[in-house]
Amino acid sequence: MQASWMILASLFFASMSVCIKFAASHFHTFELVFYRGLIGMVFMATLCKMQNVSLRTAIPMMHVWRSIIGVASLSAWFYAIAHLPLATAMTLNYMSGVWVAAFLIGGTLVMGRLQDASKQGPVVLTVIAGFSGVVMILRPTIEQNQLFAGVIGLLSGLGAALAYIQVAALGRLGEAESRTVFYFSMGSTLVGAVAILFTGASAWTWPEALWLLPIGILAALGQLSMTKAYASGATLVVANLQYSGIVFAALYGLFLFGDQIPLIGWTGMGLIIASGIAATALRSRALPQAPAEEH
Repeated sequence: MQASWMILASLFFASMSVCIKFAASHFHTFELVFYRGLIGMVFMATLCKMQNVSLRTAIPMMHVWRSIIGVASLSAWFYAIAHLPLATAMTLNYMSGVWVAAFLIGGTLVMGRLQDASKQGPVVLTVIAGFSGVVMILRPTIEQNQLFAGVIGLLSGLGAALAYIQVAALGRLGEAESRTVFYFSMGSTLVGAVAILFTGASAWTWPEALWLLPIGILAALGQLSMTKAYASGATLVVANLQYSGIVFAALYGLFLFGDQIPLIGWTGMGLIIASGIAATALRSRALPQAPAEEH
């Protein structure tokens, strides 16, 4: 079925995270953000030309805001990948679905619609379950002195949720997906370049520098596969299949890096996946079409 494109996208993103983990021992986070953005920008500009999609946009400030949020989330995620077990970093980033559900509840309360809020019991339970899973995941990181990286990973999921909302707004205004991804890649390139001016650039050594190329290519391929999945598959099924990326990351972490995650950590991951699927199902009632989230 067409939704299987999401499984392929998840495999691409998990494979990208492997390359990041290898490259992170030689290049710092902002360098990885820069090269991921630069390669992605070239890739997407070429795609836009092939699709006859103009890079001109009538809503530049929305792209600026989306890029600021997205690059912050991307940087946090790359840092978490470098300092946490692969499956843990991936799971914390995929908390975005639970964060969106929390935003929906918070927005209802802020607007003073208490009657509507009282009907959102199932959504509240999914949010509570999701954050319970976070506590379980972060407990092993505390024991291994990785709490800071764990918090950064959690914030990457928060940023991804905010980026999701921005992408949804761009989609409602009819902005082409390829153009949105292009400007996000441009933002990553600019922020990474500015940061490198202050942090300095690492010396290129071979073959370590070769890891930089697949990071950008796999990110672009993952984004394209995800877009195709949402365009041609059942939205709810597609949105839930994205969690297969956690499985791929867990297998990579186990066989390539020897990651050892205690039972409470695995339980927390399972709880986050379950709550994310539930949150997506509940959210789909109000939002029948969900845009692709970006990595």
